[in-house]
Amino acid sequence: MSTATSTETQDLAPVSAESLAALLVGGRRPPRPSALSASLTFGRRAMLKIKHVPEQLFDVTAFPIMMVLMYTYLFGGALAGSPKQYIQFLLPGILVMSVVMITMYTGVSVNTDIEKGVFDRFRTLPIWRPSTMVGYLLGDALRYTIASVVMLTVGLIIGYRPDGGVGGVLAGIALLVAFSFAFSWIWTMFGLLLRTEKSVMGVSMMVIFPLTFLSNVFVDPSTMPGWLQAFVNNSPITHLSSAVRGLMAGDWPAAEVGWSLGWAGLFVLVFGPVTMRLYNRK
Repeated sequence: MSTATSTETQDLAPVSAESLAALLVGGRRPPRPSALSASLTFGRRAMLKIKHVPEQLFDVTAFPIMMVLMYTYLFGGALAGSPKQYIQFLLPGILVMSVVMITMYTGVSVNTDIEKGVFDRFRTLPIWRPSTMVGYLLGDALRYTIASVVMLTVGLIIGYRPDGGVGGVLAGIALLVAFSFAFSWIWTMFGLLLRTEKSVMGVSMMVIFPLTFLSNVFVDPSTMPGWLQAFVNNSPITHLSSAVRGLMAGDWPAAEVGWSLGWAGLFVLVFGPVTMRLYNRK
C-alpha cells in the first residue's frame, strides 16, 4: 500500500509559483486607501470608542462646567467686583485652559492601545503610516468641540455676552480646536515614549499645569512681576487666550491669531515627525 501511495505522489506535477498566485489572488486587489480616507477611518474608530464608552465624555462635560462655575463664583467678586463682570473676561480664557488641558488624554489613549497590541496590527496594514495618529487627533477634535459648546452654554446661562456675535464665537472655537489639534501631537509623543498610562498622565500634568496657569487666563499680566510678565506674555497659551477673547469680543486681533497659528504650526512641524519616528520604531 505504501508503494502505491509513493507512486501516486511521484506522478503529481509540481505546482508553479504563478499558478499558486492565481489561486490565492482571485481578482484585482482593492486600491490602496488614500491618506485622507485612512485618517477619517481611524477618526471614526476614535468616535466609536466614545459611543461605546460614554464615560469618556466626563472630562468634556462635567469638568468644564465645574471649572466655569468654580472660578467665576470663587474669584469673580474679588477680582472684578462681581461674578457677572468677571465672566466676561474669564470665559474665553477658561475655555482655552479646559480644552488645552483635556488634550493630554490623547497620549493616554495612544499608550493604552500600545499596551493592548493594537498598533502591532495597524502597522501590518497597507495604509498611510501617520493616519493612525491623525485619526486619534481627529476624534479628539470632536471632544474639544463638545467641551467648547458645553462651557459656552454654561457661560451664557450665568451672564456671558460675546460682543463678537455668532461669527466671533465660531471663529474663536475654530481657532481653539485647530490649536488643540496641533498641541495634541506633544501628548502622542509622550504616549509612545513612556511605558505606562500613569507615567503619561504624570508627565503631562507637570507640563500643562504651569503652562496654563502662567498665562492671562485668569488675570491681566500687567499685575505680575516683570520677570514673570516676560514669560507669560510670550506663552502660547497667552497668545491663544488673547486671540479667542478678542474674537469673541468682536475685536479680531490679527497679531494674536497669527501667533496662535504660528505656535500650532511649530508644534506640528516639531512633534509630528518625532511622533512618527517613535511610532515606526516602537
